[in-house]
Amino acid sequence: MMNATIAKLALQALLGRRRFYVLLAFPVLLIGLVALVTALTDGDAAYGVLPNLGYPLVLPLVAILAASSVLGPEVDDGSIVYLLSKPVNRYGVAASKWVVALGATLVAGALPILVAALITGDSTRALALFVASTVAGTAYAALFLAISAVTRHAVIASLMFVLIWESLLGNLFSGIAWLSIGQWGLRVGHAISAELPDPANLPYAVIASLVVTVVGVWFAGDRLRSFSLRGED
Repeated sequence: MMNATIAKLALQALLGRRRFYVLLAFPVLLIGLVALVTALTDGDAAYGVLPNLGYPLVLPLVAILAASSVLGPEVDDGSIVYLLSKPVNRYGVAASKWVVALGATLVAGALPILVAALITGDSTRALALFVASTVAGTAYAALFLAISAVTRHAVIASLMFVLIWESLLGNLFSGIAWLSIGQWGLRVGHAISAELPDPANLPYAVIASLVVTVVGVWFAGDRLRSFSLRGED
């Protein structure tokens, strides 16, 4: 279903926009901060930066920028009309753009978290947090892609989801963990290292992450399939 040409165009759109430099700034700052804290204190103190800042904030922000960059601008400037006028499978378009957004999320989000965690000196918890970031990043990329297909204000809507639902309400109510992408990722990572929290049932966390990923990509494709060639809000 993936279309190599669409994926290439999406990658060019991602690399050719100024937000790409913002995308790169997050992992650089995160690794630099962890390295600085490690040098000034110790690995345990530095590691605390990752589950408290890197994972819940940097990772979803990277996913937001990546997903909105591969689809959002085309909706904003109307070029999506040209794309959809061609005989291409809409679900293939969505899947191709998701793959690019996922790749950017893993490279600029999950991988830097792994590097930063390794700097703190514990490879087991570094691997656990990397796995958690990969699981969460995969679902985030699909969800934010779907949001980008729905509204021109995808960045704002996605930020509200992360800041209000995942962070604010997630910290206030433990039950939110069962409906939180970030918490699902942590539960999968907990299977590798008990230092990560255990907020939900493991099979549920895996299945829920898969469901959000599949439904998110499908919804984006469905939205494109029904997109009017006159454009929509």
